Amino acid sequence: MSENYIAEKTFTKEDFTLRALPKAEYENCKFIGCNLSNADLSGVKFLDCEFVSCNLSLASLTKTTFNEISFNDCKMLGLRFESCNDFGLTFSFNNCKLDHSSFYKLKLKKTTFKNSQLHEVDFSECDLTNASLDNCDLLSATFDRTILEKADFKTAYNYIIDPDQNRIKKAKFSQSGLAGLLTKYDIVISQ
Repeated sequence: MSENYIAEKTFTKEDFTLRALPKAEYENCKFIGCNLSNADLSGVKFLDCEFVSCNLSLASLTKTTFNEISFNDCKMLGLRFESCNDFGLTFSFNNCKLDHSSFYKLKLKKTTFKNSQLHEVDFSECDLTNASLDNCDLLSATFDRTILEKADFKTAYNYIIDPDQNRIKKAKFSQSGLAGLLTKYDIVISQ
C-alpha cells in the first residue's frame, strides 16, 4: 500500500463503485452519502472518521483499520468485520442497517449500537463487555460463547440469548426482553 495520507477532507456523494477509493490513511475525514458497496477497502486506514448515509454493503475489509469511527444512517449489509485489523478497533453505529454482518471473535468492549437493525448478525465469541445495544433489532442474531457482561440490552428486542452458552453476568435486560433468555426452555410466558 502506498503511504498516502489524507486529513480533514469531506467526501460528499462520491460513487466509489465507479472509481475506487484510493488506498490511503484517512484521518478526521467525513464520508457523506457515498457509495462504497462492494468496494475493496483492504488495508485502508480510517482514523477518527465519520460515515453518514453511506452504503458500505459487501465491502472487503481485509486488514482495514477502523479507529474511533462513527457510522450514522449507513447501510452495511454482509460485512465481515473480523477481517479488519483488530488493533485499536473502535467504532459506533447509529441508525445503521447491519444485516448479515459478522463480528466473530472481535473485542467490542464499550461499543455502541443505537437504533440499528442487526438481523442475522454473528456475535459468536465476541467480547461485548459494557456494550450498549440501544433500541436495536437483533432478530436471528447469533450469540454463542459471547461475553455480554455488563452489556445493556434494556431497549433491544427480538434477541435470543442462551444464558448457559454466553457470559451474561450483570448484563441489563428489560422485563419484556426476558423471554429472549428463556427461549430454549420452550415455555409459555404470559403478561
